[in-house]
Amino acid sequence: VALPRQPKAQRLALNIVIGFLPAVILGLLFGKFIKAHLFIPTVVASTFIIGGFIILWAEKRPPGSIRVLHVDDMTPMDALKVGLAQCLAMVPGTSRSGATIIGGMLFGLSRQAATDFSFFLAIPTLIGAGAYSLYKERALLSVADIPMFAVGLVFSFVSAWLCVRWLLRYISTHDFVPFAWYRIAFGIVVLATAWSGLVNWAG
Repeated sequence: VALPRQPKAQRLALNIVIGFLPAVILGLLFGKFIKAHLFIPTVVASTFIIGGFIILWAEKRPPGSIRVLHVDDMTPMDALKVGLAQCLAMVPGTSRSGATIIGGMLFGLSRQAATDFSFFLAIPTLIGAGAYSLYKERALLSVADIPMFAVGLVFSFVSAWLCVRWLLRYISTHDFVPFAWYRIAFGIVVLATAWSGLVNWAG
């Protein structure tokens, strides 16, 4: 409702579009290559470990490095940077929300601004990815599948809304350090068991 009249709403909408475009472009260019070559245990485990250390680095940033306190204060360049960070989520083992939130923090956004923008950016990203997947598999779909998809859509929306609401509340009072150490530990376990032959993660 506020979009046609309020400059802040218009700027946020523009920033969302700018942040969304890099994932679209790079996804179309490299999506097939990534699925063919990067969906292997060693890549996923290595990404977990590297991502964990990046999170620890982001959490140690000095308070003076924060430039943007609120999502409404973001510039188009801020949105583009976060959009490029979101592209890292195309690499297996990288969380989309983690990439955008931590990327935003490293680019000078406050924790709250980065989290809010990550949430807004998820809307066109997830809708676009879902629509593209349905388009590719359109030959397998029929009118009889519509009720099933409708029910799934409703439950997915409700569960996602509840999870995001909890996440925003949690992030406002907690950091990502425990999650970073979890990623590092899990990545090391996967690499160690894969190299020793104890677990066949590829199977």
